[in-house]
Amino acid sequence: MVKKKLPRVKFSSAILIKILQIGLFTLTLSLMPAPNKYFKAVPVTVESYQKEEPLVPERLSEPPPVPVKVPNAIDLSLTAQGVLVKDLESGVVMYAKNEKQTLFPASTTKIMTALVILDKFALDDVLSVKTVITSGRIMNLTSGEELTVEALLYGTLVHSANDAAYTLAENYPGGYDAFIDAMNRKAVELNLTDTHFTNPVGFDDANHYSTAEDLAKLAGYALDNKVIAKIVATRGITVSDVSYLYFHDLKNVNILLGRIAGLSGVKTGFTENAGEILISEVKKNGHSVLFVVLKSADRFGETVQLIDWVFNNFNWVSLAQITPGI
Repeated sequence: MVKKKLPRVKFSSAILIKILQIGLFTLTLSLMPAPNKYFKAVPVTVESYQKEEPLVPERLSEPPPVPVKVPNAIDLSLTAQGVLVKDLESGVVMYAKNEKQTLFPASTTKIMTALVILDKFALDDVLSVKTVITSGRIMNLTSGEELTVEALLYGTLVHSANDAAYTLAENYPGGYDAFIDAMNRKAVELNLTDTHFTNPVGFDDANHYSTAEDLAKLAGYALDNKVIAKIVATRGITVSDVSYLYFHDLKNVNILLGRIAGLSGVKTGFTENAGEILISEVKKNGHSVLFVVLKSADRFGETVQLIDWVFNNFNWVSLAQITPGI
């Protein structure tokens, strides 16, 4: 008997892939649990969601306590022509005298100088002394001397050195004039509406002016910068050029540093026309208070008087205590 050969069935690759897909689908269905075995579908509506899971608004952070003056607080008698005292946490003004009067800011200008420089440079950037400045208080920089931005900031803010401030300004991109423009743009940015600068150190000029109110804004902003906050709290430091050929001993002009507990900077100022100026921050009993004293006959004595007056005549209370129901 002759065996007949069965005809060979040929499958195209497309048919084979289709058969495999059907097989996998069938296998997957066989492994799935029966409907409703493990869960039950529940239609979700806004009403059912709110009924079972009530929406709870996030708790807002409590506002800071505010200073409230005690009854029968004593009056102050100050020679300073512009004064502003402000609680930094709440922003409450605790004392003001001619706070909007434009006056010469003298070396408190250097706060803005530092801010503008930190917008463009890193602390370890190296700058070269281009012009030797001999007017006013200086740290005796030498032409061609190279220092880090950090060293020059210490010179500017601690020693109040005019040559350090000029070196920073002259190395600004675009040069000295571009730096002055940047100072005034920064003033606009910070909403210093009664402030204008013509130089980086605070030399008297009819178009170089500010107010106690604006300087309080400027100082408050500067203190939020950790670099500046650290520098202005420094009583003394020695810095050098990058080659360690020149050393400069720097001493803070603010004699209250280390004498008044909690006082940490911020900046002094003085010219014949500006009179004595002092901006200070004092931290006490968990509160931070900023003191701005312009054109005073005794900036240190009157600042101490203000510090004592504030902490003896104000209590900090929560808003809930002031306005029941909050």
